[in-house]
Amino acid sequence: MTMLTDERPTPSARQPSLVGPAPLVPPPDFGPVDRARGWVVTLFVTAIAAITRFTMLGYPTDAGTPVFDEKHYAPQGWQVLTGGWLEDNPGYGLVVHPPIGKQLIAMGEAIFGYNGWGWRFASAVAGTILVLLVIRIVRRLTRSTLIGGLAGILLVADGVTFVSSRLGMLDIFLALFAVAALGCLIVDRDQVRERMARVYAEGRIGDSEWGPRLGVRWWRFGAGIMLGLACGTKWSGVYFIVFFGLLSVAFDVAARRAYGVRRPWFGAGVRDVGPALYALVVVPLFVYLASYWAWFASETGVDRHAVGNEIGTGGTWSFVPAALRSLWYYSGNVLQFHAGLTNSAGNHHPWESKPWTWPMGLRPMLYYFAEGDHVTGCGASSCIKAVMLIGTPAMWWLALPMLAWALWQSVVRKDWRYATVLTGYGAAFLPWLTTLDRQMYYFYAVALAPFMVMGFALVLGDVLGSARASFERRTTGLLAVCLYVGLVVANFIWLWPILTAVPITPETWQHQLWLPSWR
Repeated sequence: MTMLTDERPTPSARQPSLVGPAPLVPPPDFGPVDRARGWVVTLFVTAIAAITRFTMLGYPTDAGTPVFDEKHYAPQGWQVLTGGWLEDNPGYGLVVHPPIGKQLIAMGEAIFGYNGWGWRFASAVAGTILVLLVIRIVRRLTRSTLIGGLAGILLVADGVTFVSSRLGMLDIFLALFAVAALGCLIVDRDQVRERMARVYAEGRIGDSEWGPRLGVRWWRFGAGIMLGLACGTKWSGVYFIVFFGLLSVAFDVAARRAYGVRRPWFGAGVRDVGPALYALVVVPLFVYLASYWAWFASETGVDRHAVGNEIGTGGTWSFVPAALRSLWYYSGNVLQFHAGLTNSAGNHHPWESKPWTWPMGLRPMLYYFAEGDHVTGCGASSCIKAVMLIGTPAMWWLALPMLAWALWQSVVRKDWRYATVLTGYGAAFLPWLTTLDRQMYYFYAVALAPFMVMGFALVLGDVLGSARASFERRTTGLLAVCLYVGLVVANFIWLWPILTAVPITPETWQHQLWLPSWR
């Protein structure tokens, strides 16, 4: 007869549990430390960008007049300069974009006069600063001056931002302000974590289940100013407010979780969302309204006195100041104008493109074209000069694989750097998919180009490998990175003639057009 007993293993007989020595909080890494070398690399690559952007800046013109949509913005900039910082676009009776971009163009015209250098100078400055910002942002994302410098080289060799930096149009300004806003938020993220680390080290992280207050965050305030300037350039800047606002809150939640706050989501909601709404919504709104200062001060601005003329003085919104109601009415007319530019309404343009073609640059934009016996300089009896907005294929044709890798890294590996870049890319691209019937063009993709370059730079960092990798792994990665960057630069040099209107033969022109959709 046997007796059944409830035997339990003694502690010594149990399987030992293995606990890894994982840190309780992130290591104290709040930004790159090689400041001197970082600035040397930044300024060197930025100088190269300036040379490419400013070389032959006043060329070409249409017999001394602007080309393509410069014909809208260059005269409006001159009118801003000579008409009390106010434009009324008398040829169309409607000003279809906010004033910031045209005011910047006016500053260049104030220096150089009404000529190619004058109406393109501000764009070239913006395109050069954009390279500097991308270098600094990628350097901070990767903690690597090398990868930051490579990002700058890739942006220098990007045909979209290059051409946009050499024409008096608005999209390069939108791209500049959007990238500057993202840069401010990334610095703000590092500063928040530095403050959280200080509180944790002092043993005060658990004083409140919501976590500590983070004080005044000037970099996030700066992001709000940049977003206001973006909206003051083009209304599509609003998309960046939405996406970057969500990104800022995500940064705050992640920081509170990383440092052991008991209720990080609730803490971010209580401590961070309110100030974020102020910095990233209210501040941009005031900056946007301030961009209309000349319109508010005028007596002859378009729809300046719509209240009492086009619309009545009473009604539900009569408590709103008449000037703001007039601006709202004026903006509604602009919105109606854009809404009417649809394909279903019969508006078709030979160089129109839809958003699904933008990531790979399948349908470029012809800005300038001249041919015939009067065009000389190519060594043949007949020459061609052209400026096309073309994304360098060595990058743009690989954009979809890069985006797939970035998405995988963001979702599976939880890599915040890729998620940050995808947020900027998404803000510049995804909203356009909701209005596919509207007339759209490839130059709308200018704002997504720098975020695409940031994504490629992060991929190059993965290819290069970490500093802890073996010598063979690191050397192989460096070789692959150098070969790819060299390919991009060579591709850019090949396209140079049709990016800058260098005279070429008709045969060379045909060789430059790689796809049927480029014709």
